[in-house]
Amino acid sequence: MSVHPADARSGSSLTRQRARSAWLFLAPMLVVLAAAAGWPLARTVYFSFTDASLSDLDARQWVGLANYVSVLRMPSGRVIYDGLLLDPVWWGAVWNTVRFAVVSVTCETILGMVVALVLNAEFAGRGIVRAAILIPWAIPTIVSAKMWQWMLNDQFGIINVVLVNLGVIDHKIAWTASTDTAMAAVLIVDIWKTTPFMALLILAALQMLPREIIEVARLDGANPWQIFWRVTLPLIRPAVMVAVIFRALDALRIFDLIYVLTPNNAHTKSMSVFARENLFEFDKFAYGSAASTLLFLILALLTMLTIRIGRLSLDGGR
Repeated sequence: MSVHPADARSGSSLTRQRARSAWLFLAPMLVVLAAAAGWPLARTVYFSFTDASLSDLDARQWVGLANYVSVLRMPSGRVIYDGLLLDPVWWGAVWNTVRFAVVSVTCETILGMVVALVLNAEFAGRGIVRAAILIPWAIPTIVSAKMWQWMLNDQFGIINVVLVNLGVIDHKIAWTASTDTAMAAVLIVDIWKTTPFMALLILAALQMLPREIIEVARLDGANPWQIFWRVTLPLIRPAVMVAVIFRALDALRIFDLIYVLTPNNAHTKSMSVFARENLFEFDKFAYGSAASTLLFLILALLTMLTIRIGRLSLDGGR
């Protein structure tokens, strides 16, 4: 069937009009976003190329890439390589953050899927259970961190008391202070708190699935596992990928939970904690700005990579 040229021009004009209207409605939000986020980000990037100090920002001098990587030649002829990209503490923070993000997001996605499937089933009191499951997520992170800090205390924490009485451990453990258990403690608290968030997003996707498709699969003789793997999961995959991206971005910039639970612990220090220490505690404002800039670039790169791997498009994904 052919399309009349006048109809094609009319459709093209309508598309352009809708695009203009969309940009018009988005303009106030973009202006506010540029003022609230774009300008501070630009200033942070600028400071990373200076020698700015928090005590006197006006006395800054342009140093180029010296905060990222620099080569210092001493009078004796010795060459010293310095900068953020050569800082082992920074790379330790990068490794801690990536490890935390991978483990936490993986566990939260799997557990969130299980919880969402349970909550999607019909059973008595489902509404009460749905509300109760969100309580850990609703508690502010600082409150959750302090609560778990007391529970994991090596002297009078209830976790040690229960495990010792059950015979699981033979002595009390300093969960948040020991180098062997500090990261595990942070992961446990984060998974406990954020799994309801993943479950909520996945449950919303499950609620949108047409019941007829599931019924047809059952009539064809598919068992529950086949229905989930071949029908349910492919249909909710775009929503799951969106949830994973959101959660991964949040995990990669983790700060408050680690800062409260394991302060001054090199084995759990994240990129955000590293940047904050240099910005305000060590009075190395330019160096901290460089760390913040690299953190932003890493987040942007991993976001694009995740979208690419998940083949998620703006029109809903394929």
